[in-house]
Order: sequence, then structure tokens, then C-alpha cells
Amino acid sequence: MSHLPDATSSETAGAALVLVPVGSIEQHGPHLPLDTDTTIAVAVARAVAAELPGTWVAPPLSYGSSGEHQSFAGTASIGTDALTHVAVELARSLRTWADRVVFVNAHGGNLTALRASDEIEWVPCATEDVDLHAGFTETSLMLHLRPASVRLDRAEVGNTRPLREILPAMMAGGVGAVSPNGVLGDPAGASAAEGERVLEAMVADVVGRLG
Repeated sequence: MSHLPDATSSETAGAALVLVPVGSIEQHGPHLPLDTDTTIAVAVARAVAAELPGTWVAPPLSYGSSGEHQSFAGTASIGTDALTHVAVELARSLRTWADRVVFVNAHGGNLTALRASDEIEWVPCATEDVDLHAGFTETSLMLHLRPASVRLDRAEVGNTRPLREILPAMMAGGVGAVSPNGVLGDPAGASAAEGERVLEAMVADVVGRLG
């Protein structure tokens, strides 16, 4: 794996693949850091690159489209249009010297932006199988990746209803309309071991998608 900022220009010429992690700076309940999605995207991209020779990992796009979390302090969103523009321009630039550019996305709110242009190739870090936001899965991932940033003593259950039931209210009023504490799921029982397992599964999924 190669970390793009550490490279020289000549070392990157003719690169086979550049991975660009895409995350967010947004509330993740009372117990997880604002950069949870970004941390996950970077970890997945780096682990994938370690398995694919000739791959570079670019610095992450930390600011994403997080308007649904804007009622919570700490959230810093650039919106869908801005993210789309940045991704398109960045892909065009990187492809002048790299064969392929793929965005590794860990925030669901970024999907509209990433789907907006055929010039953007992307893969998901799917963490929603168990819960939607700041629950068991993301808490486990952060306990594995950066445990010092997890305030486990502040963890509390949020809205545990399925997405299909809360989506209309969330679309109308944001996450705050369906979960006063910003959690969609239940972090109870989260563990670093589970986080390690989920990370390995996500990496294998992305490697498979990249062919």
C-alpha cells in the first residue's frame, strides 16, 4: 500500500488505481467522534490497497453531504452539489496520471452526490446491516480502529425502528426528528472484536467489487 501524500511525482506516474476515501464530519450520537465515517472509509481504503499492488490511497474527502444531521452541533456539511463537483474535478485530475480512480464511501448521505455523474466510480463501505447510525456496528468499528475516541460511558440506545418506517419523517425533518440523541440503533454490546470482523468483511466486499 502507498500513501499518496508521501509519494513523489515520479513515483505515482502510471498508477494502476487511486482510492479516495469519502466520509463526513457529522454527529454520531453522544459517544462517537464526528469523523467516524471518515475514519472507517480510510481504514477500508488502506486495507484494500494492501491487497492490491500498485494502489495509492489519497487523502480523504472528510466533508460530505450531511444535511440530515445539521440540527446537531458539530456537523459540517458541504451538500450534494458541492461534493459532486469536488468528486468530478478530483477524478478528472487524478486520471491524468492514474488508470483508475475509485471513491470509497462510508456515509450514506453522500450517495446522491456519488451517483450524480458517470465520471464518478465508487464503492460502499456497507455498515447498515445491523443498524443505521452510531449503533452496534459503527461503535464496534471505532472500538477496533480508534478506541480512545469512543466515549463508551455515554453510549445510549437510539431509535431502533427499520429505515423504511422512519424514512419519511427523517426526510422531512432530519435525523433529529426521529432520534433526539442522534443514534439510529443500539450500541449495546459493541466490541473491538466485532469491529475487526466487520472491517474484514467490508474490505473483502470492496476487493470483490473492484475486480
